[in-house]
Amino acid sequence: MSAIHGPEAGTTTSLQFDDNNLLPMLYGQHDQNLARLEQLLSVSLVSRGNQVAISGPADSVEAASDALNALYHRLEKDLPVGDAEVDAAVRLARGAQGNAKPQATTKALHADELAIRTRKRHIHPRSPTQAAYLNALGSNELVFGVGPAGTGKTYLAVAKAVSLLTGGEVDRLILTRPAVEAGERLGFLPGDLREKIDPYLRPLYDALYDMLPAEQVVARLTSGEIELAPLAFMRGRTLSNAFIILDEAQNTTPVQMKMFLTRLGENSRMAVTGDLSQVDLPSGQPSGLRDSVDLLSGLSGVACIQFSNADVVRHSLVTQIVQAYEARDEAGGGRPGDLFGQS
Repeated sequence: MSAIHGPEAGTTTSLQFDDNNLLPMLYGQHDQNLARLEQLLSVSLVSRGNQVAISGPADSVEAASDALNALYHRLEKDLPVGDAEVDAAVRLARGAQGNAKPQATTKALHADELAIRTRKRHIHPRSPTQAAYLNALGSNELVFGVGPAGTGKTYLAVAKAVSLLTGGEVDRLILTRPAVEAGERLGFLPGDLREKIDPYLRPLYDALYDMLPAEQVVARLTSGEIELAPLAFMRGRTLSNAFIILDEAQNTTPVQMKMFLTRLGENSRMAVTGDLSQVDLPSGQPSGLRDSVDLLSGLSGVACIQFSNADVVRHSLVTQIVQAYEARDEAGGGRPGDLFGQS
């Protein structure tokens, strides 16, 4: 592909793509992908054969060009392109604009070294923050992922863990959550132990079944290679050769968080995820997630990644919902989910 630049004002650019066979997938049915880019970036896109002319504000034209190149790069690798991928390419392009070499940066974000390969799918970052998160998961023993719902905090951690498990780099995958709604006193709930705790762990099961064939999930759960348990069941254990994920960590107390973090054993990694705007602890009870991030964020081997509503990768309405709640929090003089001073 090549770019033909327009006037010095930088408001017009023409991209030329080499493989005509990829263009129907790049443009989308009835050019819906181009229309989506126009909507998101406030540019005008006109396709003629293997060329696309982009007009609009200079920064938007640059972002649209970068996004189209990134999508074309995906298609060259036989990866799908749909609405979600178009939205992700726009987020990545916008995030890369602050760098000296935005096109090179976006290409790096789509590079193979950041892709997670599981038995059922290949997973790429869909925002600059997700890319930073995946980098952190690959290079640190303890990673905190903090931010609103729908940003991929838990999903990407499970994907990374499954990839390391199937690749033989760890022996076990342990996923845990605090059963805060029941006060972690599960005895009064009906059913056996599995029936008592399953409702609290269902989101983690959903992520596993998205990564692995159902029969493998069942087999690995039976063998103990994959373990899902309430946080209270971690007490007294040392977890070696494992990838351990604590989800909904905003609902831990400082004592519970200390207990969990000190379970880390040899050749193990931990990912701790949570949303400080959705704390379900009793009023006045401090969150163990906030406490641990404040205390540990400067330590070697510890990474803290703050997500924002710009990283939401679910339905577009989720982004609007998160923004509405954040606007109300700001009007009230506080932002419960903002730990690191980032927008």
